[in-house]
Amino acid sequence: MKRITNDQVLKNLEITTLNEMQNASIDALLAEKDVILLSPTGSGKTIGFLLPILELLDPEVSHIQALIIAPSRELVLQIENVFKQMKTGFKVNSCYGGHSIKIETNNLTEPPAVLVGTPGRIDDLLKRQILHLKHVRTIVLDEFDKSLELGFQDEMSYIMNKLKGLKFRFLTSATNLVVIPDFVGIKSPVRLDYLDSSKTNAKLEVKQVVADEQDKLDTLFKLICKLGNQSMLIFMNQRDSVERICEFLSEKGIFATFYHGGLEQLDRERALIKFRNGSSQILITTDLASRGLDVPEIESIIHYNLPQNLEAFTHRNGRTARMNAVGAAYLIFEKDEDMPEFIKGKIPVEKLPKNDVLPPKPVWETLYISKGKKDKINKTDIVGFLCKMGKLEKSEVGLIDVKDNFSYVAVNSDKVLDVIQLIKNEKLKNQKAKIELAR
Repeated sequence: MKRITNDQVLKNLEITTLNEMQNASIDALLAEKDVILLSPTGSGKTIGFLLPILELLDPEVSHIQALIIAPSRELVLQIENVFKQMKTGFKVNSCYGGHSIKIETNNLTEPPAVLVGTPGRIDDLLKRQILHLKHVRTIVLDEFDKSLELGFQDEMSYIMNKLKGLKFRFLTSATNLVVIPDFVGIKSPVRLDYLDSSKTNAKLEVKQVVADEQDKLDTLFKLICKLGNQSMLIFMNQRDSVERICEFLSEKGIFATFYHGGLEQLDRERALIKFRNGSSQILITTDLASRGLDVPEIESIIHYNLPQNLEAFTHRNGRTARMNAVGAAYLIFEKDEDMPEFIKGKIPVEKLPKNDVLPPKPVWETLYISKGKKDKINKTDIVGFLCKMGKLEKSEVGLIDVKDNFSYVAVNSDKVLDVIQLIKNEKLKNQKAKIELAR
């Protein structure tokens, strides 16, 4: 297999240059050193460890050579997707809970060069003797602090004990790791610290909004109306509140979707897809969405419920004002509520207008298509079908996500109902497909 150049990889990723953190990460790992990378969410850590991993892969080895462990399904899928976008020629697979283990059993009959998974699923596959890791030379523990916080210490310890041929360890964290457990086996690491809050938060504005009423709902509605068609993340502390607030806003005419850990995996994926493609510019969520999600740059963060501590506050706000962008975080207070001690400085009060003007409806709406990669369907097939049979212009077709067994596509919201009527009896690549609005 001809090895792809780094320049071609960057071209495939549509990246022109690497940032300082990514270059330092690559240099450290390629110097055959263990690495601890401390860097905020959204700073490009994934590229920082995937590029050197690619250099360390041997095309002559037909076993798993690199293992990447991440704390959530979404982060696992994001890492897998980035590696696929690199178009390296090396196989990559992912392992995570929420679906039949038979899928992974089948995938592992021909082992990938790179395996990405959650601690729980990797641990399970090892104990069932479905997964064998004796040829793994490089491990990445991505968002390692979050994995510890979620209680995966035993699973990660078991996994590390199985890596007898391990040579390189790469840990990433969005918080300052004080103690690294002995089971990691990291020795004399290169420590790269990019957590300088004065740099990462320089373009973040923090404002407070004081509610007149106890429940704060009307204040939230008024704030959304003022912000208009901005992309927003609204953070709650409880799952029940997430769904209740989303229902309230929908009744008020606000287009929003919700996301939390109690949802089935397909529902979680659909919510994120609709948020990414602009079918919904508002995502109501718990702290699950504060880290490790592949979502676009967020313009505003709204803390409907105040976070429990500085760490949670930092991670929530880290979804905006990333890289060179600017952003704002709004804290909604009840009238007699005190400012938490961990929020320092004077926070200006945001005034809300008396008259509420609903934000415009989203430009896009999402269609569900019951065919995917395993049906030999790709993005080009979907665009061609919608333009030919649905009478759409290419500019009226937005982001497309093709999964194994189904696909989602953003379509101009003014045209979507007409499109459904035009294509309802048509075949997609000579196959009957169920096509409907994604709810």
